[in-house]
Amino acid sequence: MVGTMALLPAFIRPGRMASTAPHPAVGPCADDEVLLDAPDTRLGPALVAAARGEYGPAAELLAATRTGAEWERRDRYARRLATFADSRPQWLQTWRAAAPRHPDALLVETQLAVDRAWRSPARAELLREVSPLITAAARAEDRDPVPWRIALDHARGVRAGHTYFEELWEAAVRRAPHHFGCHVAALRYLSAFWHGSHRECFDFADLAAQDAPAGSLTQSLPLRAAFAYLTDGCGPEVPRERLDAAADRAIALSAGLPESDPWPAELRNLLTYVLVRLERRADAREQLHVLGPYATSFPWALDADDALGWFLQVRDDIRSDGPSHLSWRPRSEHGGRGRPGDH
Repeated sequence: MVGTMALLPAFIRPGRMASTAPHPAVGPCADDEVLLDAPDTRLGPALVAAARGEYGPAAELLAATRTGAEWERRDRYARRLATFADSRPQWLQTWRAAAPRHPDALLVETQLAVDRAWRSPARAELLREVSPLITAAARAEDRDPVPWRIALDHARGVRAGHTYFEELWEAAVRRAPHHFGCHVAALRYLSAFWHGSHRECFDFADLAAQDAPAGSLTQSLPLRAAFAYLTDGCGPEVPRERLDAAADRAIALSAGLPESDPWPAELRNLLTYVLVRLERRADAREQLHVLGPYATSFPWALDADDALGWFLQVRDDIRSDGPSHLSWRPRSEHGGRGRPGDH
């Protein structure tokens, strides 16, 4: 099959696994203590200020990530700020008016524009109109891989050809060879471009994870491949051993990250989801210990309109000693609900 290995550039080298030392358990929390999509201590003040119509703290936050080359956090903060601006745009509009070419304001505006276009029935047409904004964001800060991650998502939305996507991919990994968001975007493209070819997606994810430094979120890329397979009814069966190996790698990564912390919360929510779908209840229970009070809309909103309510229901089921009574949506990507924040 043409193209899969072309997305595996020369930076693939022998991998390094994260420490597998277990965390001490974080005690269980009550249902009313669980927080959905809670911001971390750096993002929280920026969102509070944005609610007042002030953009200064958001500008300072993103400037700090750019100066420090904190590309993973920059990507996550840009997504969260764009989501906030979707319903409360005044602060972003004021910022853009004051600094129309500022790389951080451009980044949030670009993410917001792509998010809005993606939700429209006229997705492809609206996404094409966003192209100049993506180009401007990429040119505003040449080191930043995040506009290129947005460009990769955009290319999938407009059904761009493989050659064009590979050009974007090469530009992205030149800036940050192990950037998680860019790898997730590539994995989604592969899944959409060759719908049902989950083994090719696993090949890409496994090689990228093997090369990723210790503690890098890219080590969890096979977990994303497993999730895509478990929620997609197309294609031949993937061997159970490969699904378990993806979960095991993510468990090892989780063990090396801060416990009861918003930063790795999405990883641990996704890992818990996959472990439950694989009927590995004891392992899922351990992830709930280190997850603490932090639930995330992704992936729980895939199966229910009330993401938090479904998370709590799954959590109660995992903690019980009896047989599971959970009912999952049939394994199919194209029917049912979309994935919030996960295009």
